[in-house]
Amino acid sequence: MDNINEISVNNPDDAGAMPESTNFIEEIINEDLRQGKNDGRVHTRFPPEPNGYLHIGHAKAICIDFGIAEKYNGLCNLRFDDTNPVKEDVEYVESIKEDIHWLGYDWEDRLFYASDYFERLYEYAVELIKAGKAYVCDLSPDEIREYRGTLTEPGKNSPYRDRSVEENLELFERMKNGEFKEGEKVLRAKIDMASPNINMRDPVIYRILHTSHHRTGNKWCIYPMYDFQHPLSDAIEGITHSLCSLEYEDHRPLYNWFVENVSVPSKPRQIEFARLNLNYTVMSKRKLITLVKEGLVRGWDDPRMPTLCGLRRRGYTPGSIKAFIEKIGVAKTYSVVDIALLEHCIREELNKTANRVMAVLNPVKVIIDNYPEGQVEWFDAENNPENPDAGTRKIPFSREIYIERDDFMEDPPKKFFRLAPGREVRLKHAYYITCNSVVKNSAGEIVELHCTYDPASKGGWTEDGRRVQGTLHWVSAPHAVNAEIRLYDNLFTVENPDSDDYLKYINPDSLKVLTDCKVEQSLADVPLETKFQFLRMGYFSVDYDSIPGKPVFNRIVTLKDTWAKIQNK
Repeated sequence: MDNINEISVNNPDDAGAMPESTNFIEEIINEDLRQGKNDGRVHTRFPPEPNGYLHIGHAKAICIDFGIAEKYNGLCNLRFDDTNPVKEDVEYVESIKEDIHWLGYDWEDRLFYASDYFERLYEYAVELIKAGKAYVCDLSPDEIREYRGTLTEPGKNSPYRDRSVEENLELFERMKNGEFKEGEKVLRAKIDMASPNINMRDPVIYRILHTSHHRTGNKWCIYPMYDFQHPLSDAIEGITHSLCSLEYEDHRPLYNWFVENVSVPSKPRQIEFARLNLNYTVMSKRKLITLVKEGLVRGWDDPRMPTLCGLRRRGYTPGSIKAFIEKIGVAKTYSVVDIALLEHCIREELNKTANRVMAVLNPVKVIIDNYPEGQVEWFDAENNPENPDAGTRKIPFSREIYIERDDFMEDPPKKFFRLAPGREVRLKHAYYITCNSVVKNSAGEIVELHCTYDPASKGGWTEDGRRVQGTLHWVSAPHAVNAEIRLYDNLFTVENPDSDDYLKYINPDSLKVLTDCKVEQSLADVPLETKFQFLRMGYFSVDYDSIPGKPVFNRIVTLKDTWAKIQNK
């Protein structure tokens, strides 16, 4: 690791050749390049803590960190800030790597861990002690909070603040050797207990944890705090621009203090941007973990979750997520983004790429009395009118078909243009049919519709130019494939559920499972994650629970684009 800062990056030779800046971060980088800082290098990093799965808020950080490195012909590291073994797990490490690759980014040979630097970080802590800038403190966590003061009142010095360098070195060594209990002692930076920035009031930089680490085992029983290891890990890796979300803005003076007060090989610059907040969801890892552990969702990849693996399972694509992040832009101020914009982005993509098929979610059987028994016709159906290269497929038509139950009413109101007694409608790609009679069961439920068809309307059109107002989708009953279809809605019932009592806003109707759906036979065995537009019903993706002959589909979004309507007002 000692030669990590020797990596050089090819950047434009002069200011005129620099990429045009599209946000304030790039303006800062361009100015740094004009001033010749960092030898013309641009080196970023994405530093997740492996204590949960990535969510769409992390996707914004990933796109910024890796995207800026790409734009400036620079480098981007993936570094796991794994300094809290109590909450970390290899499962999270592997999921994070998979999600980043799924989004289309690669760290190449630059995969690092903060635990790679534990020895070096310990030496930096010793360096601070020797300089009189760190001390071992015996105050309990509650006492430390009490001594810290408030936003309006300064803190007061710990009674252990003036220990000698020799005593602090001895106690810190004994902490490392496991001679003290958890919480018995901590190492604190000696900065300023009267600072208006509460983060500068002698923050804890090492604590005792008698817990095995997923990479270092039981070698260490003291672990560095995030605010200590993070800037120093950046400096060790030669990061030039440490990009992070806005909640770390108040931590920047502390970030700079650590970088300036130990002998690190480089001086990174921290730049903060507004994090991504999405309505009708929560982004807190703690809250997401609660949803999983309490069984309120089916797991981290539940399609109702804002996790990247959940969005992927639902049917979102890397392209749609990147388009969404590009549209919201990079800002400095807090805001909440409407989830309708994310849905708009996936619709825009799938409208161009997803094949159209027919699926009946709530079927009722239609018997066409004047159609020959046993006869099957095959009609050509276009796969995607938005894509001339998508071609066509063959769909079967027979005497018995299924249509949507909602597409029929015995006593329809005005402006109901679908099937009703005595009314004629068009079957997509096939024929005109007219309903003649209805069959009900003992409970009064409709079980069959008896219709006749017009043979002269083959293909869904007539030579006399007769038009009907209603066009229905359908599937041939003998050829239909039984499918399970899962309809998703927002996980929460309110726009801003991000409060302590967020669980009371769980939407009881966020998932509806339909088990008696009928789909085209072409969908009996299709690859997982394949996307389709079910005509008139929305966009759907093949779920991981599918098996050959028994497909399961997740509805990604409906066809109704509320975002486009808002924008066009």
